[in-house]
Amino acid sequence: MNRAAPTSPPRDRRRNAIYLVIIVCLLAGLITEQDLFFNVAYLFVGLLLLALVWVRTGTSWLHLSRQTRPRRAQVGHYLEERFTLRNKGLLPKLWLEIYDESELPGHRASHVVSSLYRSSRWSVRTLCLQRGVFRLGPVRVVVGDPFGLFQTERKIDAVAQLIVFPATVNLPAFVLPAGALPGGDAVRRRTHLVTTNAAGVRDYHPGDSFNRIHWLSTARRDRLMVKEFELDPLADVWIMLDAERRVQAGRFSPEEYSGHEMPLGAQASLQLPPTTEEYGATIAASLSRHFLRRDRAVGFGAHGQRHQVIQVDRGQRQLVKILEALAVLRARGTMTLEQLLALEGNQLMRGTSLIVVTPSVREGWVEVIVRLARRGVHVMGVVVDAHSFGGQTGASRITALLAASGIPWRIVRRGEDLALALSQARL
Repeated sequence: MNRAAPTSPPRDRRRNAIYLVIIVCLLAGLITEQDLFFNVAYLFVGLLLLALVWVRTGTSWLHLSRQTRPRRAQVGHYLEERFTLRNKGLLPKLWLEIYDESELPGHRASHVVSSLYRSSRWSVRTLCLQRGVFRLGPVRVVVGDPFGLFQTERKIDAVAQLIVFPATVNLPAFVLPAGALPGGDAVRRRTHLVTTNAAGVRDYHPGDSFNRIHWLSTARRDRLMVKEFELDPLADVWIMLDAERRVQAGRFSPEEYSGHEMPLGAQASLQLPPTTEEYGATIAASLSRHFLRRDRAVGFGAHGQRHQVIQVDRGQRQLVKILEALAVLRARGTMTLEQLLALEGNQLMRGTSLIVVTPSVREGWVEVIVRLARRGVHVMGVVVDAHSFGGQTGASRITALLAASGIPWRIVRRGEDLALALSQARL
């Protein structure tokens, strides 16, 4: 679909000047009856027609394709797009201006093609600055005539969707405190409790529950046999992220953010946006990846634009689900962390590990996790110091309460190395 593009004042002035010349020449020709004036008028009329046909056909028979692989990116990494513009007409195209209307911050895919005979290719490399789901495209192709009289444009719906995951950092030294958060070591221990891990069978003893009888072994051996169970060495890990709007601090503008130039395919030096929201998302994503890579079952919960809970599971697919949830999560929630923990804490079984990530300086959430700890839920607090982002003070008071309650904690401040901050054991 072609439509006339807004013309600039210089184009209007040039075109009006030609109109004036044509009118003056026609009047002069009629008055003097000299062919010269008519020929000049015909020449300028032909010039206008040529320019008009030029711009009308300039955006025809064009095909633009964009290749974005993969359709997933990550904050701190580069995205590469490859564009191919093809001319399917017989005549060459001269001076095409391509304007990209993508939503991805800092994505400068606009391009100028000075001459197009058959095809033109170019690539764009963009540092991903912000997590979320972004539209890539559409594209506007603008063409003008060589005389600068007319201009037209065509919109090409070369549209793709890109999801940008939050940044993650490696946590090689992050260790759950022994005796506080069980799991991770394949230590087989017999238990009188019924668990999901059957260790074998043994003879029936008086007092054994009938629901533990293994009937196939009983029939085969012609005597009562009961199942033995062992503790799950890889206990579930839940990560709860505080997305309440009122406790967040810091400000981020993608236009003010500048990354380092890196070779293609390399990761940029990670500089997180200076907000507690982005730090919290990065911490939650890093912890999820850390545990899932160690074959732990991980669950995730938060209340941002809506209440969201991802039930525990293992594997790469679970990591993608959590990263996708974090990519679109925004700290716009009205539910407090205390309410979130009270709501979801009732679902946590004894022996489950819970890591809370929050910038909140309210003492209420500490009281909730202390109650959960008394029920046998193993908890850890990761406090994002809001004061270092220009927010409320009180993070030191919260960590003192956690320490006094015997709950392991970490504190993260603006500009700190996340791997180092999360690996420093504090109790």
